Amino acid sequence: MALILLPILLPLLVGLWFWSRPLLSGTWRRSPAWFTWSAVLLLLGVGVTYLLGSLAGASLDPEEACHRAGQTYDQAYLDANFEKYTRWFPLHNKCHAGYDLVPVWVNPALVVLPVLALLCLAYAVRLVVIPRRTKKKGTS
Repeated sequence: MALILLPILLPLLVGLWFWSRPLLSGTWRRSPAWFTWSAVLLLLGVGVTYLLGSLAGASLDPEEACHRAGQTYDQAYLDANFEKYTRWFPLHNKCHAGYDLVPVWVNPALVVLPVLALLCLAYAVRLVVIPRRTKKKGTS
């Protein structure tokens, strides 16, 4: 399992190291690169979160995954709601109407993380554009 996660965790740890340096020095507020890297890390977090959510309870036998979680498996419920738990978003892997194998935090994180990434990119653009506008006004 550790070998499978290594290609994901190694870039994440390197990215976190580069990301934390300006945070500790206090230069992050004026750095468009820091906000751009933050957006990249947030989008990487979206990918990891989606992977964890889509593999929640992953097993070749869904009934076995439900029993491992201590829940009963209701095939009739799943047949009646097939389109609901096969969508890309929100993620679901239900055993029955009252229990989902996908953790509760996954779907909200899949909304919040891209929004934060977009805000970081917007602020990075703002940090680049505003000084250029003020320099142009000062030279005119």
